[in-house]
Amino acid sequence: MDTITFVATVVLVTASGALAPGPLFFATISYGIRSGKRIGLLFSASHSLIELAFIALLAFGLFPYAGDLLVRTVIGAAGGTVLLVLGAAQIVNSQAKGSAENYHRERSLLAVGFALTGLNPLFIVWWLTAGANLILLALEFGGFAGIFLLYVSHAWIDVVWLVTVSYLSKKGKSLLGGKGYRAIVILSGAALIFFGLRFLSISIFHV
Repeated sequence: MDTITFVATVVLVTASGALAPGPLFFATISYGIRSGKRIGLLFSASHSLIELAFIALLAFGLFPYAGDLLVRTVIGAAGGTVLLVLGAAQIVNSQAKGSAENYHRERSLLAVGFALTGLNPLFIVWWLTAGANLILLALEFGGFAGIFLLYVSHAWIDVVWLVTVSYLSKKGKSLLGGKGYRAIVILSGAALIFFGLRFLSISIFHV
C-alpha cells in the first residue's frame, strides 16, 4: 500500500466517526453560539490529545483492559453522568443574562472537551473495533511512523469540523435572535441529556 492510499483510507474511515453528531458536536454548538471558533479550537485540542493518548496506548499494547466490561461500564457511567449535568446546565443557563466571557471563565472548556471524549463509551468502542483495524494497518504500513501518519491524517478532520461548527453557530446567533438562540441552546442541552441517558443505558444495562 502506498502513502496516498493509506492516508485516503484513514480519512474515509475516520471521517464517518468524526462528522457524526455526538455529544462533542452538540456541546460545540451550545458553547460556540456564545464564543465562536475559539470553542472549536479548544474542544478539538482536548479531543485530539485524548485520541492521541488512546491510539498510542492501543498501538503499544499498554491498555490491555480497554475492552474489559467493568472498565467500560465505569467509564460509560461516568460519561453519562457528566453529560446529564452538562445538558441540564445548558438548559438552565440558556435563560442567563451574563456574558459569554463570564460564563466560560467559570468552566474549564478543555476539561469539558476531555470529559466528552475520554468518558464517551462510543468513542472507546469505535477505536476498539474499526479504529483497531486502522492501527494494525498503520503498524503494518510503517510501524511507529505509520501510527503518527494515522493520527495526523485523522486529527485535522476534527479540528476543521469543530472549528467550522462553532464558527457557524456564533454567526447564526445574530440571525436567530434571542428566542432562536435560547432554543438552540436548549435543544443542544436536550441532546446532551439524551446522550447521557444513552451512555448510562449502554454501560449499565448494555442495551
